[in-house]
Amino acid sequence: MRTTRILHTAIATAIAATALIGCDADGANAATEPGIDSTRHFGTIAFEPCSLESASGGPATEAQCGTLEVAENPAAPDGRRIALDIAWLPASDADGDSDDPVFFLAGGPGQAATEHAAAVEATLAEVGKHRDIILVDQRGTGGSNPLDCRDASGKPMELDPTAAPDVAQLVAFARQCAAGLEGRADPRFYTTTDAVRDLDAVRAALGVDQINLLGVSYGTRVAQHYAATYPQHTRTVVLDGVAPNSLVIGGEFATTLEDALALQSAQCRELPACSARFPTDMRAQLRTVMASLEAEPVAVDYRDSRTGELRRDTVTADAVGSLAFMFSYVPQTASLLPLMIDEAAHGRYAPLMSLLQMSGEQMQGQMTPGMQWSVVCAEDAGRYRADPGAGDTIAGAELAEMFFAPCAAWPHGRAPAGFHQPFASDLPVLLLSGELDPVTPPRYGEKVVANLPNGRHLVLEGQGHNVSATGCMPELLGQFIDSADAKALDTQCLESLRYVPPFVHFNGWAP
Repeated sequence: MRTTRILHTAIATAIAATALIGCDADGANAATEPGIDSTRHFGTIAFEPCSLESASGGPATEAQCGTLEVAENPAAPDGRRIALDIAWLPASDADGDSDDPVFFLAGGPGQAATEHAAAVEATLAEVGKHRDIILVDQRGTGGSNPLDCRDASGKPMELDPTAAPDVAQLVAFARQCAAGLEGRADPRFYTTTDAVRDLDAVRAALGVDQINLLGVSYGTRVAQHYAATYPQHTRTVVLDGVAPNSLVIGGEFATTLEDALALQSAQCRELPACSARFPTDMRAQLRTVMASLEAEPVAVDYRDSRTGELRRDTVTADAVGSLAFMFSYVPQTASLLPLMIDEAAHGRYAPLMSLLQMSGEQMQGQMTPGMQWSVVCAEDAGRYRADPGAGDTIAGAELAEMFFAPCAAWPHGRAPAGFHQPFASDLPVLLLSGELDPVTPPRYGEKVVANLPNGRHLVLEGQGHNVSATGCMPELLGQFIDSADAKALDTQCLESLRYVPPFVHFNGWAP
Protein backbone atom coordinates (compact mmCIF):
# COMPACT_ATOMS: atom_id res chain seq x y z
CA MET A 1 0.00 0.00 0.00
CA ARG A 2 1.43 3.37 -1.03
CA THR A 3 1.33 5.80 1.91
CA THR A 4 3.51 8.73 0.92
CA ARG A 5 1.17 11.27 2.52
CA ILE A 6 2.14 9.77 5.88
CA LEU A 7 5.72 10.75 5.04
CA HIS A 8 4.78 14.41 5.37
CA THR A 9 3.81 13.71 8.97
CA ALA A 10 7.02 11.80 9.58
CA ILE A 11 9.07 14.69 8.17
CA ALA A 12 7.01 17.25 10.06
CA THR A 13 6.98 15.50 13.42
CA ALA A 14 9.81 12.94 13.24
CA ILE A 15 10.57 12.34 16.91
CA ALA A 16 9.62 15.84 17.84
CA ALA A 17 8.14 17.63 20.78
CA THR A 18 5.52 20.36 21.01
CA ALA A 19 6.71 23.46 19.13
CA LEU A 20 6.11 27.11 19.93
CA ILE A 21 7.65 30.11 18.21
CA GLY A 22 11.18 31.35 18.70
CA CYS A 23 13.37 34.15 19.87
CA ASP A 24 15.04 35.45 16.72
CA ALA A 25 14.91 39.03 15.57
CA ASP A 26 11.38 38.67 14.25
CA GLY A 27 9.92 36.98 17.34
CA ALA A 28 11.66 38.68 20.28
CA ASN A 29 10.20 41.98 21.42
CA ALA A 30 12.11 44.09 23.92
CA ALA A 31 9.92 45.72 26.57
CA THR A 32 12.08 48.40 28.14
CA GLU A 33 11.82 52.14 28.63
CA PRO A 34 13.83 54.40 26.28
CA GLY A 35 17.18 55.45 27.64
CA ILE A 36 17.42 52.61 30.18
CA ASP A 37 20.21 50.10 29.72
CA SER A 38 18.42 46.76 29.90
CA THR A 39 21.43 44.58 29.14
CA ARG A 40 22.15 41.71 31.54
CA HIS A 41 25.24 39.56 31.35
CA PHE A 42 25.43 35.86 32.08
CA GLY A 43 29.13 35.09 31.88
CA THR A 44 30.38 36.86 28.76
CA ILE A 45 27.05 36.73 26.89
CA ALA A 46 24.96 39.90 26.78
CA PHE A 47 21.21 39.40 27.02
CA GLU A 48 18.28 41.74 26.38
CA PRO A 49 14.66 41.34 27.54
CA CYS A 50 12.42 39.64 24.99
CA SER A 51 8.95 38.12 24.69
CA LEU A 52 8.71 34.69 23.11
CA GLU A 53 5.39 34.32 21.32
CA SER A 54 3.74 30.93 21.04
CA ALA A 55 2.71 29.73 17.59
CA SER A 56 -0.11 27.74 19.19
CA GLY A 57 -1.51 30.77 21.04
CA GLY A 58 -1.43 31.64 24.71
CA PRO A 59 0.50 34.29 26.58
CA ALA A 60 4.05 35.20 25.65
CA THR A 61 6.98 33.99 27.72
CA GLU A 62 9.20 36.72 29.12
CA ALA A 63 12.87 35.88 28.75
CA GLN A 64 16.35 37.23 28.12
CA CYS A 65 17.70 36.76 24.59
CA GLY A 66 21.28 36.81 23.37
CA THR A 67 23.67 35.29 20.83
CA LEU A 68 27.06 33.63 20.70
CA GLU A 69 29.14 33.46 17.54
CA VAL A 70 30.84 30.18 16.61
CA ALA A 71 32.68 28.93 13.54
CA GLU A 72 30.42 27.13 11.08
CA ASN A 73 33.28 24.81 10.13
CA PRO A 74 35.28 23.92 13.26
CA ALA A 75 38.34 23.24 11.10
CA ALA A 76 38.18 26.78 9.66
CA PRO A 77 37.84 29.17 12.65
CA ASP A 78 38.55 32.16 10.40
CA GLY A 79 35.85 31.20 7.94
CA ARG A 80 32.11 31.85 8.08
CA ARG A 81 30.75 32.38 11.57
CA ILE A 82 27.18 31.83 12.68
CA ALA A 83 25.28 33.30 15.63
CA LEU A 84 23.63 30.83 17.99
CA ASP A 85 20.27 32.12 19.22
CA ILE A 86 19.96 31.74 23.01
CA ALA A 87 17.12 32.31 25.46
CA TRP A 88 17.67 32.53 29.22
CA LEU A 89 14.82 31.99 31.67
CA PRO A 90 16.28 33.30 34.96
CA ALA A 91 15.60 31.46 38.21
CA SER A 92 12.42 32.86 39.73
CA ASP A 93 13.74 32.95 43.32
CA ALA A 94 15.83 35.98 44.14
CA ASP A 95 18.47 33.70 45.64
CA GLY A 96 18.23 31.18 42.81
CA ASP A 97 21.23 28.95 42.29
CA SER A 98 22.77 29.64 38.85
CA ASP A 99 25.84 27.45 39.29
CA ASP A 100 24.40 24.55 37.24
CA PRO A 101 21.65 25.69 34.87
CA VAL A 102 19.35 23.38 32.91
CA PHE A 103 19.86 23.18 29.14
CA PHE A 104 16.75 22.16 27.19
CA LEU A 105 17.43 20.22 23.96
CA ALA A 106 14.60 20.18 21.41
CA GLY A 107 13.40 17.36 19.18
CA GLY A 108 12.98 16.83 15.49
CA PRO A 109 15.64 16.83 14.25
CA GLY A 110 14.75 20.30 13.05
CA GLN A 111 13.03 22.09 15.92
CA ALA A 112 14.43 25.13 17.71
CA ALA A 113 14.74 25.07 21.50
CA THR A 114 13.59 28.68 21.89
CA GLU A 115 10.34 27.70 20.22
CA HIS A 116 9.49 25.64 23.30
CA ALA A 117 9.82 28.41 25.88
CA ALA A 118 6.26 28.31 27.23
CA ALA A 119 6.18 24.50 27.46
CA VAL A 120 9.63 24.37 29.03
CA GLU A 121 8.78 27.04 31.60
CA ALA A 122 5.68 25.09 32.66
CA THR A 123 7.40 21.69 32.70
CA LEU A 124 10.39 22.99 34.66
CA ALA A 125 8.38 25.20 37.01
CA GLU A 126 9.88 23.52 40.09
CA VAL A 127 13.39 23.46 38.64
CA GLY A 128 13.10 27.07 37.51
CA LYS A 129 12.61 28.32 41.06
CA HIS A 130 16.26 27.66 41.86
CA ARG A 131 18.03 27.22 38.55
CA ASP A 132 18.38 29.17 35.35
CA ILE A 133 17.04 27.53 32.21
CA ILE A 134 18.92 27.90 28.93
CA LEU A 135 17.50 27.27 25.47
CA VAL A 136 19.91 27.22 22.53
CA ASP A 137 18.54 26.98 19.01
CA GLN A 138 20.54 24.15 17.51
CA ARG A 139 22.52 25.38 14.52
CA GLY A 140 20.32 25.27 11.44
CA THR A 141 17.08 25.97 13.34
CA GLY A 142 15.19 28.98 14.69
CA GLY A 143 17.47 32.00 14.87
CA SER A 144 20.72 30.00 14.51
CA ASN A 145 21.33 30.36 10.76
CA PRO A 146 18.31 28.21 9.84
CA LEU A 147 18.61 25.77 6.94
CA ASP A 148 15.23 26.77 5.61
CA CYS A 149 14.31 26.33 1.97
CA ARG A 150 14.18 29.42 -0.24
CA ASP A 151 14.10 29.91 -3.99
CA ALA A 152 16.49 32.10 -6.00
CA SER A 153 14.57 35.24 -5.01
CA GLY A 154 14.72 34.37 -1.30
CA LYS A 155 11.05 33.40 -1.11
CA PRO A 156 10.31 30.48 1.27
CA MET A 157 9.59 27.14 -0.40
CA GLU A 158 7.45 24.35 1.02
CA LEU A 159 6.23 21.04 -0.25
CA ASP A 160 2.49 21.03 -0.85
CA PRO A 161 1.05 19.60 2.43
CA THR A 162 -1.96 18.22 0.55
CA ALA A 163 0.08 16.39 -2.11
CA ALA A 164 1.93 13.08 -2.08
CA PRO A 165 5.31 13.60 -3.80
CA ASP A 166 7.30 10.73 -5.26
CA VAL A 167 11.01 10.10 -4.74
CA ALA A 168 12.04 12.17 -7.76
CA GLN A 169 10.04 15.17 -6.56
CA LEU A 170 11.54 14.96 -3.06
CA VAL A 171 15.06 14.75 -4.47
CA ALA A 172 14.41 17.72 -6.75
CA PHE A 173 13.04 19.76 -3.86
CA ALA A 174 16.08 18.96 -1.68
CA ARG A 175 18.41 19.91 -4.52
CA GLN A 176 16.62 23.23 -5.01
CA CYS A 177 16.68 23.87 -1.26
CA ALA A 178 20.44 23.18 -1.11
CA ALA A 179 21.02 25.61 -3.98
CA GLY A 180 19.18 28.29 -2.03
CA LEU A 181 21.69 27.95 0.82
CA GLU A 182 24.61 28.96 -1.39
CA GLY A 183 26.58 31.69 0.33
CA ARG A 184 24.79 31.48 3.67
CA ALA A 185 25.33 27.91 4.95
CA ASP A 186 27.24 24.70 4.28
CA PRO A 187 24.85 21.86 5.29
CA ARG A 188 27.75 19.49 5.98
CA PHE A 189 28.42 21.22 9.32
CA TYR A 190 24.97 20.97 10.91
CA THR A 191 25.14 17.57 12.59
CA THR A 192 24.65 16.36 16.15
CA THR A 193 28.42 16.46 16.69
CA ASP A 194 28.52 20.12 15.67
CA ALA A 195 25.56 20.88 17.96
CA VAL A 196 27.29 19.22 20.93
CA ARG A 197 30.38 21.36 20.36
CA ASP A 198 28.16 24.46 20.24
CA LEU A 199 26.45 23.58 23.52
CA ASP A 200 29.77 23.37 25.30
CA ALA A 201 30.83 26.69 23.81
CA VAL A 202 27.68 28.23 25.29
CA ARG A 203 28.36 26.57 28.65
CA ALA A 204 31.90 27.96 28.71
CA ALA A 205 30.71 31.44 27.69
CA LEU A 206 28.15 31.41 30.51
CA GLY A 207 30.99 30.72 32.91
CA VAL A 208 29.48 27.59 34.51
CA ASP A 209 31.37 24.38 35.17
CA GLN A 210 28.45 21.93 35.04
CA ILE A 211 25.02 21.83 33.41
CA ASN A 212 21.90 19.69 33.66
CA LEU A 213 20.48 18.34 30.41
CA LEU A 214 16.83 17.78 29.47
CA GLY A 215 16.54 16.25 26.01
CA VAL A 216 13.26 15.32 24.33
CA SER A 217 12.93 13.01 21.33
CA TYR A 218 15.86 13.69 18.98
CA GLY A 219 17.18 15.93 21.77
CA THR A 220 17.91 12.74 23.72
CA ARG A 221 20.52 11.87 21.08
CA VAL A 222 22.14 15.27 21.57
CA ALA A 223 22.03 14.88 25.36
CA GLN A 224 23.66 11.44 25.27
CA HIS A 225 26.47 12.64 23.04
CA TYR A 226 27.08 15.77 25.10
CA ALA A 227 27.24 13.75 28.34
CA ALA A 228 29.57 11.19 26.73
CA THR A 229 31.85 13.88 25.27
CA TYR A 230 31.87 16.23 28.27
CA PRO A 231 31.08 14.10 31.34
CA GLN A 232 33.07 16.48 33.55
CA HIS A 233 30.66 19.29 32.62
CA THR A 234 27.46 17.23 33.00
CA ARG A 235 25.68 17.03 36.36
CA THR A 236 22.39 15.25 35.52
CA VAL A 237 20.62 14.03 32.39
CA VAL A 238 16.89 13.64 31.64
CA LEU A 239 15.95 11.73 28.49
CA ASP A 240 12.27 12.02 27.52
CA GLY A 241 11.23 9.89 24.54
CA VAL A 242 14.52 8.02 24.31
CA ALA A 243 16.35 7.53 21.00
CA PRO A 244 19.25 5.05 21.42
CA ASN A 245 22.48 6.00 19.71
CA SER A 246 22.17 2.90 17.55
CA LEU A 247 18.70 3.88 16.30
CA VAL A 248 18.29 4.70 12.62
CA ILE A 249 15.97 7.69 12.99
CA GLY A 250 13.09 7.23 10.57
CA GLY A 251 13.90 3.58 9.87
CA GLU A 252 11.38 2.08 12.28
CA PHE A 253 8.46 4.52 12.13
CA ALA A 254 6.24 1.99 10.34
CA THR A 255 6.71 -0.75 12.93
CA THR A 256 6.60 1.47 16.03
CA LEU A 257 3.34 3.02 14.80
CA GLU A 258 1.93 -0.46 14.22
CA ASP A 259 2.85 -1.49 17.76
CA ALA A 260 1.25 1.64 19.26
CA LEU A 261 -1.98 1.09 17.34
CA ALA A 262 -2.04 -2.53 18.52
CA LEU A 263 -1.80 -1.40 22.15
CA GLN A 264 -4.57 1.14 21.60
CA SER A 265 -6.80 -1.53 20.03
CA ALA A 266 -6.14 -3.89 22.92
CA GLN A 267 -7.10 -1.18 25.41
CA CYS A 268 -10.40 -0.62 23.57
CA ARG A 269 -11.23 -4.32 23.79
CA GLU A 270 -10.80 -4.21 27.57
CA LEU A 271 -13.35 -1.41 28.00
CA PRO A 272 -16.97 -2.63 27.68
CA ALA A 273 -18.30 0.64 26.20
CA CYS A 274 -15.49 0.77 23.62
CA SER A 275 -15.59 -2.89 22.60
CA ALA A 276 -19.39 -2.74 22.24
CA ARG A 277 -19.23 0.42 20.11
CA PHE A 278 -16.24 -0.73 18.01
CA PRO A 279 -16.37 -4.55 17.73
CA THR A 280 -13.90 -4.56 14.80
CA ASP A 281 -10.21 -4.27 15.63
CA MET A 282 -9.16 -0.67 14.92
CA ARG A 283 -6.14 -1.69 12.82
CA ALA A 284 -8.20 -4.06 10.69
CA GLN A 285 -10.80 -1.36 10.15
CA LEU A 286 -8.10 1.18 9.29
CA ARG A 287 -6.62 -1.18 6.70
CA THR A 288 -10.04 -1.68 5.13
CA VAL A 289 -10.66 2.05 4.92
CA MET A 290 -7.25 2.73 3.40
CA ALA A 291 -7.60 -0.09 0.87
CA SER A 292 -10.95 1.32 -0.24
CA LEU A 293 -9.57 4.82 -0.61
CA GLU A 294 -6.46 3.55 -2.36
CA ALA A 295 -8.75 2.11 -5.02
CA GLU A 296 -10.98 5.18 -5.19
CA PRO A 297 -10.34 8.47 -3.32
CA VAL A 298 -13.51 10.30 -2.28
CA ALA A 299 -14.41 14.00 -2.64
CA VAL A 300 -15.62 15.36 0.71
CA ASP A 301 -17.40 18.51 1.88
CA TYR A 302 -16.26 19.53 5.36
CA ARG A 303 -15.96 22.53 7.67
CA ASP A 304 -12.71 24.43 8.08
CA SER A 305 -11.64 23.81 11.68
CA ARG A 306 -10.64 27.46 12.16
CA THR A 307 -13.20 29.44 10.22
CA GLY A 308 -16.15 27.08 10.00
CA GLU A 309 -16.35 27.74 6.27
CA LEU A 310 -17.41 24.94 3.96
CA ARG A 311 -14.53 23.38 2.04
CA ARG A 312 -14.23 20.57 -0.48
CA ASP A 313 -11.24 18.26 -0.76
CA THR A 314 -10.39 14.70 -1.66
CA VAL A 315 -9.76 12.17 1.08
CA THR A 316 -7.11 9.58 0.25
CA ALA A 317 -5.67 6.51 1.90
CA ASP A 318 -2.58 8.55 2.76
CA ALA A 319 -4.70 11.18 4.50
CA VAL A 320 -6.30 8.59 6.78
CA GLY A 321 -2.93 7.02 7.59
CA SER A 322 -1.47 10.45 8.24
CA LEU A 323 -4.16 11.24 10.79
CA ALA A 324 -3.59 7.92 12.55
CA PHE A 325 0.12 8.73 12.82
CA MET A 326 -0.34 12.30 14.09
CA PHE A 327 -3.08 11.47 16.55
CA SER A 328 -1.14 8.57 18.09
CA TYR A 329 1.37 10.98 19.64
CA VAL A 330 -0.76 11.97 22.63
CA PRO A 331 -3.53 9.98 24.37
CA GLN A 332 -6.07 12.80 24.19
CA THR A 333 -6.02 12.75 20.38
CA ALA A 334 -5.46 8.99 20.15
CA SER A 335 -8.77 8.59 21.99
CA LEU A 336 -10.49 10.02 18.89
CA LEU A 337 -9.00 7.48 16.46
CA PRO A 338 -11.50 4.60 16.86
CA LEU A 339 -14.41 6.98 16.27
CA MET A 340 -12.77 8.73 13.31
CA ILE A 341 -11.83 5.42 11.66
CA ASP A 342 -15.29 3.96 12.26
CA GLU A 343 -16.93 7.04 10.79
CA ALA A 344 -14.70 6.73 7.71
CA ALA A 345 -15.54 3.03 7.41
CA HIS A 346 -19.19 4.06 7.12
CA GLY A 347 -18.44 6.66 4.46
CA ARG A 348 -18.54 9.71 6.74
CA TYR A 349 -15.24 11.49 6.10
CA ALA A 350 -16.06 15.10 7.00
CA PRO A 351 -14.90 14.94 10.67
CA LEU A 352 -11.67 13.25 9.62
CA MET A 353 -10.94 15.87 6.97
CA SER A 354 -11.56 18.73 9.39
CA LEU A 355 -9.09 17.24 11.86
CA LEU A 356 -6.54 16.49 9.15
CA GLN A 357 -6.71 20.06 7.87
CA MET A 358 -6.33 21.44 11.39
CA SER A 359 -3.37 19.19 12.22
CA GLY A 360 -1.59 19.92 8.95
CA GLU A 361 -1.85 23.66 9.42
CA GLN A 362 -0.59 23.44 13.00
CA MET A 363 2.49 21.49 11.93
CA GLN A 364 3.47 23.75 9.03
CA GLY A 365 6.60 25.76 9.71
CA GLN A 366 7.45 23.91 12.94
CA MET A 367 10.39 21.98 11.47
CA THR A 368 13.44 23.15 9.54
CA PRO A 369 13.81 20.58 6.74
CA GLY A 370 17.41 21.34 5.80
CA MET A 371 18.69 20.84 9.33
CA GLN A 372 16.75 17.57 9.59
CA TRP A 373 18.32 16.33 6.37
CA SER A 374 21.80 17.38 7.52
CA VAL A 375 21.38 15.18 10.60
CA VAL A 376 19.63 12.11 9.21
CA CYS A 377 21.65 12.03 5.97
CA ALA A 378 24.95 12.15 7.89
CA GLU A 379 23.99 9.89 10.80
CA ASP A 380 21.18 7.55 9.75
CA ALA A 381 20.50 7.16 6.03
CA GLY A 382 23.66 5.17 5.29
CA ARG A 383 22.82 2.63 8.00
CA TYR A 384 19.21 2.06 6.95
CA ARG A 385 18.33 -1.46 5.90
CA ALA A 386 14.79 -2.22 4.81
CA ASP A 387 12.70 -4.15 7.33
CA PRO A 388 11.10 -7.11 5.54
CA GLY A 389 8.11 -6.86 7.87
CA ALA A 390 7.43 -3.18 7.18
CA GLY A 391 5.54 -3.98 4.00
CA ASP A 392 2.76 -5.56 6.04
CA THR A 393 2.28 -2.50 8.26
CA ILE A 394 -0.28 0.26 7.87
CA ALA A 395 2.41 2.81 6.99
CA GLY A 396 4.23 0.49 4.61
CA ALA A 397 7.87 0.08 3.62
CA GLU A 398 7.71 3.23 1.50
CA LEU A 399 7.67 5.44 4.61
CA ALA A 400 11.36 4.99 5.44
CA GLU A 401 12.39 5.03 1.79
CA MET A 402 10.71 8.38 1.26
CA PHE A 403 12.08 9.73 4.55
CA PHE A 404 15.65 9.24 3.34
CA ALA A 405 15.03 10.13 -0.32
CA PRO A 406 16.30 13.77 -0.02
CA CYS A 407 19.74 12.46 0.99
CA ALA A 408 20.45 11.68 -2.65
CA ALA A 409 20.69 15.43 -3.31
CA TRP A 410 21.48 16.96 0.08
CA PRO A 411 25.13 17.87 0.90
CA HIS A 412 25.91 16.18 4.21
CA GLY A 413 28.75 15.28 6.50
CA ARG A 414 29.53 11.98 8.16
CA ALA A 415 29.13 10.72 11.70
CA PRO A 416 32.49 10.24 13.48
CA ALA A 417 33.78 6.82 14.46
CA GLY A 418 32.00 5.41 17.50
CA PHE A 419 29.03 7.76 17.12
CA HIS A 420 26.49 4.94 17.29
CA GLN A 421 28.00 3.14 20.26
CA PRO A 422 25.71 2.85 23.31
CA PHE A 423 25.74 5.66 25.85
CA ALA A 424 27.52 4.17 28.87
CA SER A 425 28.01 6.40 31.90
CA ASP A 426 28.00 6.59 35.70
CA LEU A 427 26.16 9.92 35.57
CA PRO A 428 22.70 10.22 37.17
CA VAL A 429 20.20 9.75 34.33
CA LEU A 430 16.40 9.74 34.43
CA LEU A 431 14.76 8.15 31.38
CA LEU A 432 11.07 8.68 30.55
CA SER A 433 8.82 6.81 28.15
CA GLY A 434 5.12 6.76 27.32
CA GLU A 435 3.62 3.30 27.15
CA LEU A 436 1.79 4.09 23.89
CA ASP A 437 4.52 6.16 22.21
CA PRO A 438 4.36 5.53 18.42
CA VAL A 439 7.94 6.69 17.66
CA THR A 440 10.15 6.14 20.73
CA PRO A 441 8.56 3.16 22.50
CA PRO A 442 9.60 2.05 26.02
CA ARG A 443 11.86 -0.69 24.65
CA TYR A 444 14.22 2.05 23.46
CA GLY A 445 14.53 3.38 27.00
CA GLU A 446 15.15 -0.13 28.34
CA LYS A 447 17.97 -0.54 25.84
CA VAL A 448 19.68 2.68 26.92
CA VAL A 449 19.27 2.30 30.69
CA ALA A 450 21.02 -1.09 30.56
CA ASN A 451 24.34 0.78 30.30
CA LEU A 452 23.59 3.34 33.02
CA PRO A 453 24.25 2.03 36.55
CA ASN A 454 22.91 5.27 38.05
CA GLY A 455 20.02 5.49 35.62
CA ARG A 456 16.32 4.82 36.12
CA HIS A 457 13.66 4.31 33.48
CA LEU A 458 10.05 5.34 34.16
CA VAL A 459 7.28 4.17 31.82
CA LEU A 460 4.09 6.20 32.18
CA GLU A 461 0.97 4.10 31.76
CA GLY A 462 -1.37 5.06 28.95
CA GLN A 463 0.81 7.96 27.78
CA GLY A 464 2.28 8.82 24.38
CA HIS A 465 5.28 10.74 23.08
CA ASN A 466 7.11 13.05 25.52
CA VAL A 467 5.81 12.88 29.07
CA SER A 468 7.85 15.44 31.04
CA ALA A 469 4.78 17.61 31.64
CA THR A 470 2.41 14.74 32.51
CA GLY A 471 0.86 14.40 35.97
CA CYS A 472 3.41 14.81 38.74
CA MET A 473 6.43 14.54 36.43
CA PRO A 474 7.34 18.27 36.79
CA GLU A 475 7.65 17.75 40.56
CA LEU A 476 9.71 14.59 40.06
CA LEU A 477 11.98 16.40 37.62
CA GLY A 478 12.57 19.07 40.24
CA GLN A 479 13.42 16.45 42.86
CA PHE A 480 15.76 14.58 40.53
CA ILE A 481 17.71 17.63 39.39
CA ASP A 482 18.01 18.83 42.99
CA SER A 483 19.16 15.46 44.38
CA ALA A 484 20.96 14.02 41.33
CA ASP A 485 19.62 10.62 42.44
CA ALA A 486 17.11 8.97 40.10
CA LYS A 487 16.79 5.80 42.15
CA ALA A 488 15.73 7.66 45.31
CA LEU A 489 12.65 9.19 43.66
CA ASP A 490 9.29 8.26 45.14
CA THR A 491 7.22 7.76 41.99
CA GLN A 492 4.01 6.60 43.66
CA CYS A 493 2.24 9.73 42.35
CA LEU A 494 2.51 8.32 38.82
CA GLU A 495 0.19 5.46 39.74
CA SER A 496 -2.76 7.83 39.44
CA LEU A 497 -2.20 8.09 35.67
CA ARG A 498 -4.85 6.25 33.65
CA TYR A 499 -5.62 5.47 30.06
CA VAL A 500 -7.68 8.06 28.24
CA PRO A 501 -10.86 6.17 27.23
CA PRO A 502 -11.65 6.24 23.50
CA PHE A 503 -14.54 8.43 22.38
CA VAL A 504 -17.59 6.30 21.61
CA HIS A 505 -19.46 9.28 20.11
CA PHE A 506 -18.78 12.95 19.49
CA ASN A 507 -19.97 13.98 22.95
CA GLY A 508 -17.32 12.06 24.82
CA TRP A 509 -16.25 8.73 26.29
CA ALA A 510 -19.40 7.46 27.99
CA PRO A 511 -22.32 5.96 25.99
